[in-house]
Amino acid sequence: MGVRVPDRIADVDELEELLSEPDDALTEMMGRLTGDILVLGAGGKMGPTLARMARRAADRAGTDSSYRKVIAVSRYTNRDAATLLERTGVQTIAADLMDPAQLRLLPDCPNIVFMAGMKFGSSGNEALTWAMNVDLPAMVCRRFPEARFAAFSTGNVNAMAKVTEGGSIETEAPGPVGEYAMSCLGRERIFEHYSRTTGLRASILRLSYAVEMRYGVLLDTALKVWNGIPVDLVMGNMPAIWQRDANSQALRSLEHAASPATVINITGPEFLSVRQIALRFGREFDRQVVFTGTERGEALLSCTQKAQALFGYPSIPVEQVIQWTADWVKHGGTTLNKPTHYETTDGKF
Repeated sequence: MGVRVPDRIADVDELEELLSEPDDALTEMMGRLTGDILVLGAGGKMGPTLARMARRAADRAGTDSSYRKVIAVSRYTNRDAATLLERTGVQTIAADLMDPAQLRLLPDCPNIVFMAGMKFGSSGNEALTWAMNVDLPAMVCRRFPEARFAAFSTGNVNAMAKVTEGGSIETEAPGPVGEYAMSCLGRERIFEHYSRTTGLRASILRLSYAVEMRYGVLLDTALKVWNGIPVDLVMGNMPAIWQRDANSQALRSLEHAASPATVINITGPEFLSVRQIALRFGREFDRQVVFTGTERGEALLSCTQKAQALFGYPSIPVEQVIQWTADWVKHGGTTLNKPTHYETTDGKF
């Protein structure tokens, strides 16, 4: 069964249906995978659709919810989010992962997607950022030493790469800028430490800019053009991947979790020109684009050859996502109001 590609996305319900739709490769993997799946930190931007995708893929593979549980853990300060997941067959547990007592009460699980962490608002909350991004992973590794992990990281741990040189590869020395990026490298080092010393199996996923209609680098650029806000060119290029593809690759990475841990860059293969994307939105909106700054010839860019070898090419090309985003903005679609600050070069988020 192929992934559906509509001409436009009408509303949030259709959007979430698309973002959680499993592809054939994920469905086949789910048929091979054994045991339940625990999604830690499932209340963020990607967590709900990833958990729902896991449930749908398991169902398609013929492993019903009584045999293969998908359990989404978050604080769920808004109970509606948990209710929506439960309606799709995903079990939910409300827990504060930073509380050791609550962490101990979570069920043992052989497959864990680790999504907990802090980015937005990290400036001014540096101590909490380090606690969430470094101390919590250590607590989780000690709690689930037998599990295989798909552990989310970020492309921000990499050094700037020249646009002409193909992007950072997983074996290059990291070069994080700012406390957020450094704390994310700390998270990677924790998983690496436990994978080397205890045999814990992990895939570390350096995700660069998953996008959908309600947030992401493409929406940020579109809204600036729509509202007449200058588009900063100091970070002249950016990567992006449709969130459905990022969800699928993250779940499929469970099958590649290893000891020592393996690192995988997850993003789209193109180095998108911020200038050209903005001009494209300008044409779509019939608006004049205002620019500020100049391109430096380097940006946070990742090479995805390893991910393509493991997972294939993303199912949705960026051109399609641009078209969907322009239509969404023109029709006043809802947003999460969480700018990515992708143009940031000092590491302060």
